[in-house]
Amino acid sequence: MTLDATNIVLYYALVFLGQLLIVLVFTHMIYKKRTPAGIAAWLLFMVLVPYVAVLLYMVFGLRKRENRYKKKPMTLRKRVKRFREKNPIHDVLRSYGVADATENIRFELLDDSKRAYERFLSCARNAKKSIYVSVYIFKYDDVGEAILKELTQKAKEGVEIKLLLDSLGSIELYFTQRRFKALKKAGARVEFFMPIFKMPFRNYVNLRNHRKIYIFDDETVIGGGMNVSNEYFGANASEKRFEDLMFLVEGGATELYFEIFASDWFYASEEKISFAPSSPAKRGDAYLQVVPSGPDMDKDVLYEALLCGIYGATKRVWIVTPYFIPDDSITQALCIAKRKGLDVKLITPKETKHATVNIARGSYMRELEEEGVEVALYDGLTLHAKAILFDDTSAMLGSVNVDNRSLFLNYEVATFVYSSKTILEVESWMGGLLRNSSKGMPPISKPRAILENLMRIAAPQL
Repeated sequence: MTLDATNIVLYYALVFLGQLLIVLVFTHMIYKKRTPAGIAAWLLFMVLVPYVAVLLYMVFGLRKRENRYKKKPMTLRKRVKRFREKNPIHDVLRSYGVADATENIRFELLDDSKRAYERFLSCARNAKKSIYVSVYIFKYDDVGEAILKELTQKAKEGVEIKLLLDSLGSIELYFTQRRFKALKKAGARVEFFMPIFKMPFRNYVNLRNHRKIYIFDDETVIGGGMNVSNEYFGANASEKRFEDLMFLVEGGATELYFEIFASDWFYASEEKISFAPSSPAKRGDAYLQVVPSGPDMDKDVLYEALLCGIYGATKRVWIVTPYFIPDDSITQALCIAKRKGLDVKLITPKETKHATVNIARGSYMRELEEEGVEVALYDGLTLHAKAILFDDTSAMLGSVNVDNRSLFLNYEVATFVYSSKTILEVESWMGGLLRNSSKGMPPISKPRAILENLMRIAAPQL
């Protein structure tokens, strides 16, 4: 066989292999019941760059994987129902096995970055038994260094310290782990969630741990959207700091946050830890329902609860999110809510940190605005907070954005609050954001409009 004939055979073999892989990927998407929009986006990508697209699907297109390296689904323990008010969100979550709303003695909204930092340090300094931290981004800047020093000191005092970081979100520290030398020497443990090079079959680049959970003595929890860096909180006020939201909890919800942390910790370290508060949780009037979301949940529980909240609302739906790239179901639900006469507001940054996101979100925001939804563009540096108000009956807080990545790919945690006092506080905080926002989408050129509409094809993968 001549060299030319060999090249021809090799060429057709590669073409056949590429087509076979596309067929297999398409079959996998059908088997996994992917949405028509998601399937269309991937197929178009495969037509344009077939080999590259197939490879990227293997990396980014799989989420609820079924193999021995996968993080096992969490077993959520139902508790005796004490929350007696009728709420459709609560009941939908309960039907999926999510624990009922718990009674908590304390719930403090932390909408100021300086106060959030002070609360974190205060809880850490007062800890007698344990400090567990799970966070997506941990930077070794002045804030990260100060917190590491505090944790090191507590470890020297005999406090059990466990630090769980996402290997991609905290990639700088992943490559400079010498920063943890003093902390580890003091007896603390540091683990990276899905380490990039260690156990490569366990590393799914597209499935990241975006949860922020800080647990002190199994009795107090700080949660929300803030990572550990000067961009999120610090000892001094800063105009360059992100606008974000945290909260402090004491009560029955602490055990639920612990269960989520313990599940993530076991996956990363293969160490089982037990919940051991010094005293029984005190009951109060702050009702909270803690909802994990991600590949370690059998169903898309949080997504369905979000849709339930929008369709069940009778007065208003106010959304604060830095990334707003909804799917068709959420978009339709918000449009219907507005047509029903509800007060629907979207508060989002004027510009995000990612140019592709700025383009991709545009057509969705304009579609809502055309339906009469109030679109408020926050004028501050960066709005990183995530919160949703449903009527006067419930608020969703936590780490979850309204986009495909948060709702279907990342490991996330949301907290539904059913207490009127906190709902009023969230409303007041959102009112402050509205006063510092510009109303309405700016006009754009026809080429920009075409580009925004084209980006809807790729939106499910962002």
